[in-house]
Amino acid sequence: MMSNKVTLHRVLTASPEKVFRAFSNPDAYASWLPPYGFICKVHQMEFEVGGSYKMSFLNFSMGNSHSFWGEFLEIKTNELIKYTDRFDDPNLPGEMITTVQLRKVMCGTELHIVQEGIPDAIPTEMCYLGWQESLEKLKKLVEPLIPDA
Repeated sequence: MMSNKVTLHRVLTASPEKVFRAFSNPDAYASWLPPYGFICKVHQMEFEVGGSYKMSFLNFSMGNSHSFWGEFLEIKTNELIKYTDRFDDPNLPGEMITTVQLRKVMCGTELHIVQEGIPDAIPTEMCYLGWQESLEKLKKLVEPLIPDA
């Protein structure tokens, strides 16, 4: 199981509240979660413990898509989000569990993400690369300070 796990760490110069909002707001989540070259559609999202979600990623170059769904297992506002992922594709069986921890630090937010149970058909290096791209997009969403006009 250890090889089917990715661990990521980042420090963002944005408050935990803003970073948490990027995970809990469906439109924000869809804007940064898919790696480069993919478009995300959030079909349904109940961001609460026991709530569920359904999403799909569209490969913009090839036109094919894959959908996935899951449940929110644990949520602590501005601190923790733990959820499951299951693919609709029977060739990607099993359940992944993703744990996102946020911690306020002097310059913003320390972010730790662990995703476990990645299906054998998905190389963990590719999953890791995808997460790196997603976190770069998250950084570009939450770090700018845009004043009200």
